[in-house]
Amino acid sequence: MAKKSDEQMNPLEKLMERLRNASGEGGSPQKDSSQRKVHFSFWYFMLALLLISWLQGYMAEPQRERVPYSQFKQWVREGRVENVVLGPERIRGEVRNDKESDKDKVKHFVTVRVEDPELVGLLDQHGIEYSGLTENKWIGVILSWLMPLAIFVLFWSYLIRRMSGGPQGVLSVGKARVKIFAEKEIGITFDDVAGIDEAKQELQEIVQFLKTPEKFQRLGGKIPKGVLLLGAPGTGKTLLAKAVAGEAGVPFFSMSGSEFVEMFVGVGAARVRDLFGQAKEQAPCIIFLDELDALGKARGLNPMGGHDEREQTLNQLLVEMDGFDPRSGVIIMAATNRPEILDPALLRPGRFDRHVAIDKPDIRGREAILKIHVKNVKLGADVDLKKIAGMTPGFVGADLANLVNEAALFAARRDREEVIMVDFQDAADRIIGGLEKKNRAMNPREKEIVAYHESGHALVAMSIPHADPVNKISIIPRGIAALGYTQQLPTEDRYLMTRDELLDRLQVLLGGRVAEEVIFGDISTGAQNDLQRATDIARSMVMEYGMSERLGPMTYTREPRSAHLDMGIGPKEREFSERTAQEIDEEISRLIEESHGKVRNVLNGHSDSLKELAGILLERESIEGDELKKFIEAFKAKASSPQP
Repeated sequence: MAKKSDEQMNPLEKLMERLRNASGEGGSPQKDSSQRKVHFSFWYFMLALLLISWLQGYMAEPQRERVPYSQFKQWVREGRVENVVLGPERIRGEVRNDKESDKDKVKHFVTVRVEDPELVGLLDQHGIEYSGLTENKWIGVILSWLMPLAIFVLFWSYLIRRMSGGPQGVLSVGKARVKIFAEKEIGITFDDVAGIDEAKQELQEIVQFLKTPEKFQRLGGKIPKGVLLLGAPGTGKTLLAKAVAGEAGVPFFSMSGSEFVEMFVGVGAARVRDLFGQAKEQAPCIIFLDELDALGKARGLNPMGGHDEREQTLNQLLVEMDGFDPRSGVIIMAATNRPEILDPALLRPGRFDRHVAIDKPDIRGREAILKIHVKNVKLGADVDLKKIAGMTPGFVGADLANLVNEAALFAARRDREEVIMVDFQDAADRIIGGLEKKNRAMNPREKEIVAYHESGHALVAMSIPHADPVNKISIIPRGIAALGYTQQLPTEDRYLMTRDELLDRLQVLLGGRVAEEVIFGDISTGAQNDLQRATDIARSMVMEYGMSERLGPMTYTREPRSAHLDMGIGPKEREFSERTAQEIDEEISRLIEESHGKVRNVLNGHSDSLKELAGILLERESIEGDELKKFIEAFKAKASSPQP
């Protein structure tokens, strides 16, 4: 059927055509769905505007002058009337103005019709064009009442959809704001995870169950409902969970523990129910709860008492974990670095009954992680990943990824075509010590104090048997408050420390302070961080490790400590007498004072080497590599030779 032109359409047809265009009919099929949604919401407003405009044009009369019927008859006799529309109750028409100065030559009028049988004859006599009009009052009534109501309903439905649609909608507070990754969207497998081989092996069973559940069900076995990943921040807990989903080829539901609880009561429990409902519909799948400690903190710890929305959410989580069938293929995985504060009900068999500890990687694990992160980096021929792994003790996967990125940025900043070993060394210094601030102005006196301070650390580390080897000494300010630093690199990964090793570490920390005393006879504020760390070591030796001969093999602290963070959790309770507290303070002071005396003897005996090393630092600001090795060899040879 041929399409009508705009001139052939009546106003109602034109309106319907506009509505069809607004709703997207006849448009390009290649439009993106999100773009159509934006246009659709915009055309809601345009639709209401067009309807109101059409109703106004259809129902409202033009501006007409109301005149008496006698005046109308007089205009007809004078021949000034152009045309007339005769209605049952009113007569409308146009009349020519009798004044040439009027802007409008023709004006509209309306008058009330009276019974006048001569009117039609009078119109024919003067040759005036006239027509009739039938008025349907009920149409106007319907349009005046129903059309505004329809517009209101459309606007209200649009508003409700906007309020309830999407995770940010006001009416969708009870829906879980979960991130869903399809099987093909994950793109991560066990090949992308390195340095945590034991954890990978532990989770292989989960993958096998999701791939071939009948293998376990045939023998009556049940897969664990929940897997709890424990480890320090950055060790790869989330990455490992995604790798399990990627290996199994199942959907992955990811949500943080803090996203459950809102200001509205009952929202957290509703989101837990919604999350498990979505997961059951797409089983087999994996639910991953990141930062579980935000949701699963032990109940009853609220100091204010009363009802706690977080506890209600936790209760709902416990109910849901008990309620679903383990054969359904829904695996719950969670990650936390604070397992000691989790509610015991979460950790019992039948809920999170498998715990997978993810430790910081050793030197071989760090090397394997570096190999993954440098796949897309152009490396120079001198880059030794094993050496870089040895330079970064204590680094986790996130730290190593940041190291590779910082090295690439250093190389780009220096206009290199590839990343070389120097870039990795500078990146490690940047991460460990902070940003170099070569433009920070220090007066010669302060610079000399810093040089002797760092030389004192280095010489003590060279003199005692259990200290880590010195790798670099610098008096270039770094970070916020560090005016210099001495870098020591362990020869191997350590998991235990003996009493002698802790005492040697105490001496190294005190070396800078004692060097200032020996050379200048005065002390500065530069040793504040060293003294704090030394005091912490001495206090731990006495109160936690039972390394005091006076107090014996006892521990004097009951505060729960995080296994993965160097911080105390919960209130500190003292369970010993005032006399014992005094003895503890005396033992801590004794350990530090004895170490202080040993360090003073070491530096007094090597004052020439101390001045020599400080002079090199004042001249070059940094010493490392072969130059540092030569100095260390000469120092040890001099220290081992008999004194005259």
